[in-house]
Amino acid sequence: MNDRIRAVALGNDPADILFKNGRVVDVLTETIYEADVAIADGVIAGVGSYEKAYEVVDLKGAYLAPGLINAHCHVESSMATPEHYCTEELRWGVTTLITDPHEIANVAGATGIKYMLQAGGQMPLNYYVNLPSCVPATRFEHSGCVMDARDMLKLVNEPGVLGMGEMMNVPGVIYNSAEVQKKLDIFLSLGRVLDGHAPCVHGKELAAYVASGIDTDHESISWDEAREKLRSGLAVLVREGSASRNLEAIIKGVLADGVDVSSLAFCTDDKHLADIRSEGTIRHCVQLAIALGMEPVRALRLASINAARIYGLKRLGAIAPGWQADLVVFDNLESLVPQAVYYKGRDAWKEAARVQPVLPEASLQGSVRPAAFSEEIFSPEHFAADKEYAVIEMLPGEIFTERSSIKGAEVKDALAKGELYLIAVLERHHATGNVGLGLLRGYGLQKGAAATTVAHDSHNLIVIGTNAQDMALAAQELVRVQGGYTLVHEGSVVGTVPLNICGLMSSAPAEELIASLEHISAQARAQGVHEGIDPFISLSFMALPVIPKLRITDMGMFDVDKFTFVEHEGQYICIN
Repeated sequence: MNDRIRAVALGNDPADILFKNGRVVDVLTETIYEADVAIADGVIAGVGSYEKAYEVVDLKGAYLAPGLINAHCHVESSMATPEHYCTEELRWGVTTLITDPHEIANVAGATGIKYMLQAGGQMPLNYYVNLPSCVPATRFEHSGCVMDARDMLKLVNEPGVLGMGEMMNVPGVIYNSAEVQKKLDIFLSLGRVLDGHAPCVHGKELAAYVASGIDTDHESISWDEAREKLRSGLAVLVREGSASRNLEAIIKGVLADGVDVSSLAFCTDDKHLADIRSEGTIRHCVQLAIALGMEPVRALRLASINAARIYGLKRLGAIAPGWQADLVVFDNLESLVPQAVYYKGRDAWKEAARVQPVLPEASLQGSVRPAAFSEEIFSPEHFAADKEYAVIEMLPGEIFTERSSIKGAEVKDALAKGELYLIAVLERHHATGNVGLGLLRGYGLQKGAAATTVAHDSHNLIVIGTNAQDMALAAQELVRVQGGYTLVHEGSVVGTVPLNICGLMSSAPAEELIASLEHISAQARAQGVHEGIDPFISLSFMALPVIPKLRITDMGMFDVDKFTFVEHEGQYICIN
């Protein structure tokens, strides 16, 4: 603390900005009280009774709360550039976010990570990156880049890098993979936080995972799962995104059991840009928690100081002398609509509007390069009549799947009735020619195809459809525009949203991008995609081989529970 901040704290020197007539939301003691808040050099100098200031803001009884913290997110999943994404976060009071750029890392490696650091780092909020630890997520798919411990070590001291991103390779941790241990050791030796990713892991396997040094987990979908992880010493990040909505189940359990909340914080993981624009991210989590019966100040505690403490962000996340002046003004604690947001005591909304987006280098804008293909690779003729095949069963409102099966002789009839879909993943980074072909139920699309290059986590080209012709057309369209979303109906492309940066993000303004995404989603609904299934976000998770139970990659159908490919009389379907 410099001499001037002390002088302002003592009331001897004028503050840069003085908030008067406000009600301070104190997340340190979970109370609300009336006080003035004096800011100097971007820091809260004092909370109490002050008069001297260069600028006075009369809050007229409004609530002054600490800026909100999104404890775990993937900026790329919004499909907006970091600048546009951060602007939307700021709109709803988030002044700190911790992002894991493993989406772009799987496409472009260190070049992609550095772009995210540069673009997000210029925004008026605390923009932290946890380095992706699983690129690719598993060895059962082909990504655009492979990052080992040496690659991570080269980036660990880049400005804005906080800790290790979510460790999805649970078997690699608990069964002593040498390469995984090298990655853990880098961050353990530096005293950094290690993010976990342990869906449905419990008992002795959870114990081994946590004992390896993992600090957090955001994958709990029930209170029983979250409670076991809390008892194991993990910080539980309560997730409420667009495809995964787990907050209600966990917060209901917290309230029913009356447990201590110090190891709980809110996060979004993956959230659609339109959802962020309409309701925010962490502000929405706070609203939901309050509606379930949590006291507003306690809910705001989960949204601020708890996350700061979990990640070792000192003097961030509360309103107290010497703490960074990241603040949000609410008229009330019911609607929680921000009236103003401050970053280091400055108007964050005005500063964000002046930022010029970083222009990504050319290598990040031409990344969709599959081998040549024809409609034959999507043909249902690949399913032999005398074999039985595993089927991915989509679940409304969840990214988890179930598994069923069908006889090959029944595939064509089920496709014709709209009861079954062909699903394929084309390797799009190195032109290997790999194509995984499988079957899926529960999507709802009628007479057509949908495709996306947002396909977690290796982001190959995923296409689903009722017939080979439309599927081929959809895949060709995404090669033409170099990535994005597309929808085909009976031989015609009916809508495309280009994502020109790594096939993941659009440089278009948020309003334009949201309008395009909403339009193509409405078109997909009109073609029959079920309610509770996001036409493209839900589809993108069908390629993620670390979430139970059944997935598909460019190497074939994958059983996550057994952590091996599905075999059909000794063969899994992979065309190359």
